[in-house]
Amino acid sequence: MKKLFLAIAALFVAMPMWAAADKVAPARALLERIAPQQAEQFSLELLKGKGADRFELSSKDGKIVIAGNNVNSIAVGINYYLKYYCKTDVSWYADDPVIMPATLPAVEGKVSIDARCENRFFLNYCTYGYTMPWWDWSDWERLIDWMALNGVTMPLAITGQEAIWYNVWSSLGMTDEQIRGYFTGPAHLPWHRMSNIDEWQGPLPKSWLDGQAELQKQIVARERELGMKPVLPAFAGHVPEALKELYPDAKISQLHQWGGFSKDYACFFLDPMDPLYTKIQKLYLKEQTAMYGTDHIYGVDIFNELVPPSWEPDYLAGVGKRVYGSLKAVDKKAVWLQMGWLFYYMRANWTNERIEAYLTATPLDKQIMLDYWAEFMEVWQLTESFYGTPFVWCYLGNFGGNTYLNGEVKKVNERVENTFAKAGKNFVGLGSTLEGFDLNPFMYEYIFEKAWNYDTHKDIDAWTEGLADRRTGTQSDEARKAWKLLMDKVYHSAAYGHNSPHIINRPREMGSFKWNPSVLDDNKVLLEAIELLVASGSTTPANEFDVVNLTREFLNNTFAALYNDYEQAYNAKDIAAMTVAEAKLREIIADTDLLLQTSHSFLLGKWIADARAIGIDEAEKDYYEMNARNLLTTWGDKDMGLNDYASRTWAGMIGSFYGERWNMFFADVKRAVVQDQEFDKEKFAEYRKAVTSFEKKWWEQRIGEFNAEPVGDPIPTAQKMIAKWRAISE
Repeated sequence: MKKLFLAIAALFVAMPMWAAADKVAPARALLERIAPQQAEQFSLELLKGKGADRFELSSKDGKIVIAGNNVNSIAVGINYYLKYYCKTDVSWYADDPVIMPATLPAVEGKVSIDARCENRFFLNYCTYGYTMPWWDWSDWERLIDWMALNGVTMPLAITGQEAIWYNVWSSLGMTDEQIRGYFTGPAHLPWHRMSNIDEWQGPLPKSWLDGQAELQKQIVARERELGMKPVLPAFAGHVPEALKELYPDAKISQLHQWGGFSKDYACFFLDPMDPLYTKIQKLYLKEQTAMYGTDHIYGVDIFNELVPPSWEPDYLAGVGKRVYGSLKAVDKKAVWLQMGWLFYYMRANWTNERIEAYLTATPLDKQIMLDYWAEFMEVWQLTESFYGTPFVWCYLGNFGGNTYLNGEVKKVNERVENTFAKAGKNFVGLGSTLEGFDLNPFMYEYIFEKAWNYDTHKDIDAWTEGLADRRTGTQSDEARKAWKLLMDKVYHSAAYGHNSPHIINRPREMGSFKWNPSVLDDNKVLLEAIELLVASGSTTPANEFDVVNLTREFLNNTFAALYNDYEQAYNAKDIAAMTVAEAKLREIIADTDLLLQTSHSFLLGKWIADARAIGIDEAEKDYYEMNARNLLTTWGDKDMGLNDYASRTWAGMIGSFYGERWNMFFADVKRAVVQDQEFDKEKFAEYRKAVTSFEKKWWEQRIGEFNAEPVGDPIPTAQKMIAKWRAISE
C-alpha cells in the first residue's frame, strides 16, 4: 500500500513537469528544424508568472538554457542566442541553410530580457501577391519559424479565403462559373481581396481553392503552436456583380476603376448600412471559423484606396459602428484591425473630422490600426494618435517587391524611440508591412528587435557590428567596416513605388532620363564595401547574398553612367561612338544576368517553377506561369499605369525581358540616326507601341525558359564583374 501511495505521489509531482515540457514542445520542434545537430545541447524551460513577454539565457550542466514565459518568448530567446552568441543568421527562406558553430558558446551568468510592447505584426496583403502566391508548405514552415524567432505575435493570415467565399456565395445561390469567374488569377488575388479588381485572369481553378484551403490549415495551426494570433480576414463589402440579380433591392454599386484597368474589372460594393451586409458577414465568419478557427482579430478594410458612398462624418461613423457590430454579432471577443494606409493615401479626403468620426464610433479597445508606412509618414502624428485607437507602428520598406538597396536604420531608430516616448498608451506594438521579399532582410529583423529591451538596437554602430558578425558568421574587422560604410552612406533612403534601377526601366524618350553623376560616387562606396566583405573570407548564404546584392547595384549604377555616354553620342549623331556605348550597355545587361543567376534569391526561373508546380495538369501549369509573369511585367493588360510596378532585378528577367526592350530601343534609335532623322516623339511612339506588344507577348506566350536553381559561384562571379567594370567608377 505504501509503494502504491509513493507511486501516485510521484505521478502528481511529475505532472507539472510533463505539462511544462508539453508547452515548450513547439519551441523544441522549431529548434530541431533549424539546428537539428545541436538541438540536444539546449534546455528549454517555461518561466512562471505573467506580465510582459520575457526570456532568460544561461548555461547549466553543459547545456544552453533558454527560458521564456511562453513559446513565442522562448523562440525569441533562441534567436537572441543564435545571433549574439553563435553569430548565426536564420533566413526567412527555406533554401538558406542555417550555419551553426562547431561548439556552442557558453552564456556567462544570466541574461534576462523583456518585451517593450505586446503586439508584433507582420506581412502585408500585397506580400501574398508579390512574394508568396506560389509558396508550398516548406516555404511557409521556414517563414513561420522566422516569424517566431523574431517575436511576431500577429501575422496576417489570408491564404485560403477564396475557399470560404466559394461556400458563402454558393449558399446564396451563385453558380460555380459565376463564383470562380469573379476571382482573379492567383498572383492578383490581394487586389481582388482589397476590392480593387475583379475577374482579371480568372476563372480561378477549383484545385487552387482546395489546395490553398489545406495550406491555410497548416499555416494557422503552426502559427498558433508558436504563440501567434493569426489575423484572419472578414467581409469588407466586396461582392460579385451577380449578387445584384439575387438581391435586386440591396445597395450594391460599382466602384471606380483602379490601377488603369477598364470598367469591366471594377469591383462591386455592398453598402455596410444595408442589412445584407451583416448577413454575409455572419455567413463568412461562421464558415471561416469552422475551417480555420479564430483568434478573434479580423482584418477588415472597407475603403482602402476607395471612395466611400458618402464623405459625411455621420455616415462614416455609421459604417464604423455597423462593421464592428457585424463582427461582434458572431464573435463577442472580436477585435477589428485596419490599415492606416487609406488616411495617408487619400489624405485630402480623409480629413481629421472624418477620421475621428469613423474611428471613435467603434469601442477603442476593440480595434487596432496599423500605421502602415511610418518610416515615411506617421499618421499617428497627424491624427492625435488615431484619436485614442490602439495602433501599431509599422515599417514598410518595399513596394512591389522591387529589388534595390534602401533601409533607413537611423531614421527608423529615431522615429520608433520617439513613438515609445510620446505616442501615449494607445501605442501598442511594432510591425512590418513590406510588400515583397528578396531584398534587405536585416531591416525587418531590426524592427522586431526594437520591440525588446536589447542593449544594442539604440546604438546603431553597436547593432551594425552585430549585424556584420552574423551575416558573415564570424567577428571580422573587414565585415564590420563594410557594414559601417553601408549604414552611413548606402542604406539611408526610403522606399517608394516604381523604385527601380535604370537597367530594368523601359527606355524613355532621348533626353528624358536624368542621369545623376553621384552614382559613380555611390559606386566607390559599393566597391569598397564589396571588397571588404569578400576579404572577410565568409561564404555564408547571407554574405553571398550581400555580395551579389551590392554588386548588382554597382552594375546598375555603371549602366546609368554608360547610358549618359550613349545619349551624348546620339546628340552628336556619332554612330561609331553610339555603337561602342551600345555594345557596353548590352554587355552589362548580360553580365548582370550572369551575376544574378548565382543566387536563388534573384531567379525568375524559380518564381516560374514554383508557379507551375501548383498546376495539376499542363493547362493549369501554363495558366499559373502566365499569371506569374504578368504580375512582374505589365501587371495588367499592356501599357497600363502599373506597368513595371513589380519589376525585379532577376536573372532571366534581365536578359529575356528588360534586355530585349533595350535591344528594340537601340535598334530604333540607330535606324533613325543612320537615316539622318531625329528619334523624335513620333518615332518614340512607334517604339512604345512595339515594345508594349512585346511585353504582353512575353507573358502571354511564356517566352523563354530559365534556370530554377542557381548556376555558378556567387563571390567569384561578383569579383569578376567588379574587376571588369570598376575602371568606369575610378
